Amino acid sequence: MKYNATSVSEYIAQIPEDKKESVIQLRKVILDYIPKGFKEELSYGMIGYVVPHELYPDGYHCNPKLPLPFVSLAAQKNFISLYHMGLYTDSELLNWFSAEYPKHSPYKLDMGKCCVRFKKPEAIPFELIQQLIQKISPEEYIEIYKRMIKKT
Repeated sequence: MKYNATSVSEYIAQIPEDKKESVIQLRKVILDYIPKGFKEELSYGMIGYVVPHELYPDGYHCNPKLPLPFVSLAAQKNFISLYHMGLYTDSELLNWFSAEYPKHSPYKLDMGKCCVRFKKPEAIPFELIQQLIQKISPEEYIEIYKRMIKKT
């Protein structure tokens, strides 16, 4: 789903009612537990949490004018998605998350490379997301990111 928004609050205002409360609650978990240094902004048409240029002046390698993306939250047509680049770049974190997910949800993990899809908003494992969000600081993510860029 594409939203015509220029701010996070505009984005949230446009979310369909069946997903809005879950996105608001997921956003609150992220804001409450994300390590200091990440910045919330509208990023790639979603609610994004980025490493700002003040912490990583090089920015995102695909477009250095943009800050380094870390986590994004989106309300799609058929699900709510949480994109966590740490899951894509850190195999230990991915293994931990994959092992923990069944302990927090009765549903099978529906995931792409870094995208976790929640088809049932009422079944989002908020406690697990809280734990996930705390696991990587901006400084740690920058180091992981730099290692990944060198490999490519």
